[in-house]
Order: sequence, then structure tokens, then C-alpha cells
Amino acid sequence: MAELAAASVLVIDANPGMRAQLRAMLASFGVSQVQFATNAGSAIKRLKERRFDIVLCEYNLDDGQDGQHLLEDLRSHDIIPLDTLFVMVTGERNYERVVSTAELTPDDYILKPLAAHALHYRLQKVLDRREVFLPAYRLMAMGNPMGAAEILHEAEASHPQYRSELLRKQAELLIDMGRLDDAETAYRAALTLGSLPWAQFGLARTLMLKKHYEAAEDILCALVAEHELYIGAYDLLAQCRELRGHSGAALETLNDAVRRSPHRLHRLRNSATLALQLGQPDAAAEALGALIEKSRYSEFRDPEDHVRLVQAQLGQGKPEAARETIRDMERSLGARRKTQICAALCRNLYYTAAAQPEEARSALVDAIATGADTTELSPALKQDLFKACFDNDLESEGCELVLDVLRNAADDGTVESTRAALHSRGLETLAEELETRTREEVRKLIVTGAEKAKSGDFDGAVVEMMNAARRMPGNPHVLFNAALALLRHIEHRGWNERFATQAGALITRARRADPASPRLAAISEFMHALFKKHDKLRQRGTGSMRAAAGLKDFFSA
Repeated sequence: MAELAAASVLVIDANPGMRAQLRAMLASFGVSQVQFATNAGSAIKRLKERRFDIVLCEYNLDDGQDGQHLLEDLRSHDIIPLDTLFVMVTGERNYERVVSTAELTPDDYILKPLAAHALHYRLQKVLDRREVFLPAYRLMAMGNPMGAAEILHEAEASHPQYRSELLRKQAELLIDMGRLDDAETAYRAALTLGSLPWAQFGLARTLMLKKHYEAAEDILCALVAEHELYIGAYDLLAQCRELRGHSGAALETLNDAVRRSPHRLHRLRNSATLALQLGQPDAAAEALGALIEKSRYSEFRDPEDHVRLVQAQLGQGKPEAARETIRDMERSLGARRKTQICAALCRNLYYTAAAQPEEARSALVDAIATGADTTELSPALKQDLFKACFDNDLESEGCELVLDVLRNAADDGTVESTRAALHSRGLETLAEELETRTREEVRKLIVTGAEKAKSGDFDGAVVEMMNAARRMPGNPHVLFNAALALLRHIEHRGWNERFATQAGALITRARRADPASPRLAAISEFMHALFKKHDKLRQRGTGSMRAAAGLKDFFSA
């Protein structure tokens, strides 16, 4: 049993009386490592500074924030590790908000008024559960998902009370490792045990990664019909329908989810983006207005949301509303470089709509000069920028932005939409030239690293490929090869903790960019074999280096 008294706790609550009450309760449990934050901003600062075992967060926070928004920020920006427990404390009984918070799966959700014995029981329970998963979490953090899956499998026999969650995490790790057939088998096996919504969801996700969209859609439709409040399924169903070319149905699905759970920021953003693509500026403006208001006090406000709102308002024929949105962005988001770029693009859009070409071009020049190739900008916003460049006779600047998008394209969809944007402007030849140039750049970078590795210059291979990863931080092919260079160095020169950590981080980035990549399984097996070889697992084993043979394609052109 985990010792609650030894746990470190961060209490987040704006109410001084509640902070005092929680301090007294925790002290009565013997918990002495307690810190306090009064709002989301100070909580994020403390969580960036140090790790806590437990975050005990009041749902209703000051400054327009709440526990739901904070949890979303912490998880989406990887601020809290897997082994930090997040427990929500609140008297909030509003239906919509409870649904939204439950969707974010805190480790526990406790309603006030609190009793000391109930709080002690809940905290001890989540700590005991964490003890079962902690060895796997550590291996996952080290970049060894295969080792983590092995440990979770072993835990099934000794901890049958957690079997469902152990099976779920193992299946998720199979997806992370690119073993999609094995993941599908695991989810189907779980479904033989009973009606498990997470298994239906996971199976549908796996089928989507395998591009079996129709089968995935059937499963998701059945899931939301049976479990109306399994909100994440609506998001996946919308994505599936969009991939099948049914954008209108996808938007309807997202709107169904928003009606049931109106507080998730990413869903409002996706709904607005899709509405803009479908030429529905009124719907987009409504969603974006709600998004900006709900995120107003978040540490991670995104000025790109203001750009989309300006596009929607101009589409509505409301230029004055667009001007006010630009002013709000500049006033509330400060002097960040990304804000300056977004504001300049908004001015370009405004002046273009007002038929003021000189002012529009001047605003765009400002955006480019501020640094439009920054990695802070999304591919979609960079596409808006290069389209504006070509529309404002800034072809050279537009070409550089196109190259930046192509160098970091994570999927075929980004390449295809970039190509379509150029074709619609009569630039078919230019599109082909830029795509060819990008492919050749990537090929040369990888060949250079391969040649150094083959000659035994593993230090040089690491330098070359890490430089390539810095140059093309969103390119999955480059990221995989950089990770492989680090692992080859370990294989031939001995264990290097820093290189292993860097390789794990690169593989994670590559997986996020291209979760269906066939390279994932091979490189995950290779890294696991290296961990075993160098005694980084609890159970010794020689491991199998067979995966290395399957990686020869990584250093090929």
C-alpha cells in the first residue's frame, strides 16, 4: 500500500477558507508536503517547477477559469506526468459541466461538502491504484512502451481488480507501437468480456488508423447510440466522417457533442474550422466566440482562434466586428511574436475585404518580416499566409512558406491541400517543383546520415540527423531517422541515457505526426531490445535484435 503521508500535494482553490480546511485535513493524514495555488496560472507555474504526487483541484476557479479548462491545458501540453494524480473537488452539480469534466477523466471526482474520512479513503485509493501502474509509467516515460506493456500484462494476475484498465492501457500501447493488428485483436478480445465502451472506441480508432473507415463508423454509431454521453466517441466519429468525405455529417456530429458537452475547447475549435470550410460563417463565428470567451483566462490562449473569427466575421459581412476582434487580440494577447503575425494576417484579410490592396500587402509584409516560418504557427495558418502571399504578388515569400509547410508535412492531407491551394491559383508547375525540391532535400539529409552510420561514424550520424530534425521538426520521416541514429549509436557505442531519452522523445513526436506509420513497430522493438540488452528492464533478457533488420529502410532514400 502506498503511504499517503509521504505524498506531495498541490491544492488549487481560490477560497482561503477551503484551503485552510484542506490543509487541516491533509495534516491530520500526516501529509506535510503541501503547496497551494489560488488560480490556474499560479498552478501551472508550480507544476512546471516541480512534480507533485497529487493535484487536488477545486472545479470553480477565479478569473473565469475552471478545473476542466485547467485539466485540459495540463494534459494537452504535457505539463503533468502520467504518475501525477489529478483529483477534482467541487460542489458543482450542473449537468453539462459534470459531463464535460468526467469526459476528461480525472483520477477521481469528489463532491463537497467534504468529510475527512471520505477524502482520506479517496486519496489512498488513487495512490494504491497508481502503485500498480507506476512501473509501466516509468518505462513509458523512458520511451519503452513495449516494456511497459509487458509489465501491465504481468500485473493482470496479481491485480484482477484493475484488469479492465490494464487491458485498456496495453491496447493503447500497442497502437503507440504501431502494432495495429495486435491492437485490433486486443480490443476484440476485450469485447468478448462484456460491453466495454472503451474497447469499442479503441477498436474504432484502430480501424481508422488502418483506413477501414466504414467499419469504424459503424462501431462508433453503435457506441453513441448505446452510450449517449461517451462524448469522445462523437469527436472520433466526426473525424471518421470527414475522412470519408462527409464533411456536413461530420459537422452535425460535432454539434451534437457540443450540445452535450459545451466546454471542451478543442471541440469548439474543430467545429468552427469545419464550419468555415463548409462556407458557414455564422456557425463558425458562434463557435469561435464561445471558444475565445471560454479560453480568455487560459495560460494557453491561441491567437489563431482570433484569425478564424476574423475570417468568419468577414464572411458574414461584418467588418467592424472583425476590427474589434483584431483589437481584442492585440489587447489581450500581448506582444508575443505569434500574436503579431496573426494580427498582421488579420489586417491583410480585413484590407483585402475592404478592397484596399496596398494596405493589405503592407500588412502581409509585416507578417512575413515578423517570422512567418516559426514553428509556433499551425500548418493551416501557414497555408493561409502563403495563399495571401501569392494573392498579393509576394511569390518569393509564398514559395518559402510552401517549402516550410512541405518540409514539415505530417500527413498526405497537408501535402494535398497545399497542392490544391497552388493549383487553384494556376500554379501547377510551381507546386510540382516545390514538392520535388522538398523530397530531394529530405532524401539528401537521410542519405548523409546513413553514409556516416555505415562508415562507423555514429557520432557524425547523430549530429547530421539531429540537425535535420531541428530543420524539419514536423517531418515524421526525418524524426524517425534521427531517433534511429541515436539508437544505432547506443547499439554500437554503449548505453547513453541522454540519447535514449532523446530517441524516445523523437519517436513520440513522430508517432503524433504519423500514428499509422509502419516504422513504429520496428523502431519500438529495436529500442526495447536495447533496453533489455543494457539491463534497463526489471527482468533480464537478451532481447531480439531482429527488428534492426527491418529498419534498413530508414536510412534509404
